[in-house]
Amino acid sequence: MIRFIPGLAASAALLICGLAYGQDIDPDILKAQAGTYLIAPQDGAAGCRLTLETGEAIGGYSLSGQDSCIEPLPALAEAYSWNFDGNGGVILMDATRKMLARFVENEGQPMKTEGDAPFLLIAAPDGFDRLPTVTSLAGTWTMQRPDGERLCGVTLNGHVDADGNAPLSLSEDCTANVARLKLAVWHIEGFGLTLMGRDGSSLGFDMRADGNFDKSKEEGGKPLSLVRH
Repeated sequence: MIRFIPGLAASAALLICGLAYGQDIDPDILKAQAGTYLIAPQDGAAGCRLTLETGEAIGGYSLSGQDSCIEPLPALAEAYSWNFDGNGGVILMDATRKMLARFVENEGQPMKTEGDAPFLLIAAPDGFDRLPTVTSLAGTWTMQRPDGERLCGVTLNGHVDADGNAPLSLSEDCTANVARLKLAVWHIEGFGLTLMGRDGSSLGFDMRADGNFDKSKEEGGKPLSLVRH
């Protein structure tokens, strides 16, 4: 049985929901948060997709897609509404306003539940029902331009250290602009992959629907992809 909020009494959940619902939410903030999200365990097990809507419902705002949770996450099949928790996070409730899950805001990272086995609330490429993991991504990749021009070979190792990073190695034929980054470790957070150097350099990538990665728009510069061999 999945417990998303261990130790939280039902009365406290009702109070929090009531407070959140009583707040005046800026319509633009509401629209920005609304959308379809994958809710899935961080360990790569199957999850389900829920759509947070802007219509009012008991305890907050309406949602849909609960049927997709019946098999992978049956606890969320009872979800009836969603709301903000007052601290930048999102809560899911059943029709009695009982809290089913609280997703906490993490600066620069996807929202996730607290505890040793967190669940993420995250926008996901179409067709994905689970999060990528270090194990699923370990292997050989090619860093290239959209036209196929090869810049470097990248081997992602699957052995994670205490910081959640894993080693990587580069091929000997890397172009100078890639080699000078001295990339040495990599990290996966949600659908975002970051390659990092020991001196603080980094390259961020976002997973696309085919399972490969494109350089994050926030990085700027020329388009760049990571394509699996």
